[in-house]
Amino acid sequence: MGKANKVKREMVEVRDLVDLVQVLKDIADMKFHDLFAKRGGFQRFGESFSEFFRLLRNTEVVHPLISNDNSNTCIVVITTEEGFVGDLNNKVVVRAIEEREHYPEAMFVTVGRKGVAKLEMMGVKNAKTFEEIAEKGMYEIAIQLKDFLVEQVMQGKIGKVLVVYPWPKDLQTVKARVVKLLPCEFIMQQQVQKVEQLAKVIEESDPLDIIGYLANLWISSKIYEIMFDTSIAAVSAQSQQLESSVGNVRKEAGAVKLKYRKARKGDIDKSLREVFSSRMMTVKQ
Repeated sequence: MGKANKVKREMVEVRDLVDLVQVLKDIADMKFHDLFAKRGGFQRFGESFSEFFRLLRNTEVVHPLISNDNSNTCIVVITTEEGFVGDLNNKVVVRAIEEREHYPEAMFVTVGRKGVAKLEMMGVKNAKTFEEIAEKGMYEIAIQLKDFLVEQVMQGKIGKVLVVYPWPKDLQTVKARVVKLLPCEFIMQQQVQKVEQLAKVIEESDPLDIIGYLANLWISSKIYEIMFDTSIAAVSAQSQQLESSVGNVRKEAGAVKLKYRKARKGDIDKSLREVFSSRMMTVKQ
């Protein structure tokens, strides 16, 4: 039974591997659903935040973050540092390259070491990179990115900002999405649709300063929301990859199980032949 025992040990190892990969997938699934549930908080914040802009909808002040005629464009590429997501990052980078066809002179800003490396391999130079997501955390990186973009707009170096990132529609569907971040004139436009009218608003501060402050706050929130979606997309991609791995390992487990049965049958046949031969030699003697 020597050969069968060796194959049996292999079968046990593969079976344990199936269980381990399945546990990792279950963890990824639970993490996805937990993060996806928290995602709704951004919508509630946005709805509350829009009330501040509603107070300023009738102001004639124009702020560069809300409206400008600068055609210089910045493409922000946001990738994830998680494992098992190489294909996901590739989709985001490819989508960003496709977007550059519409804005040949666009400036690139990339978040995430893997995204920076992939773009460099494709010959794309970044004007600015943010690579320390794990060390500094998503919120800190979101604030740094916001500060950089706002500074560029206020100095007149860029007027439009597009963000390319992985967007998780659900556990099984993740797409490379492009959203317009700046100028955020749509924030003011949304308020025109409000039914309730305000007759008078007392402005204790300069409307330009108020709009600038609110726009800064909104941009910070939006970037953090996008980075949060990126982390959800990474978990979704991990779950899909692990699901595929579970299927492959189970197939291997089935093959090893069949191999064990054949080896066991072979060992039994060998034992029977040895017993028969031994018996025949005893009879001859």
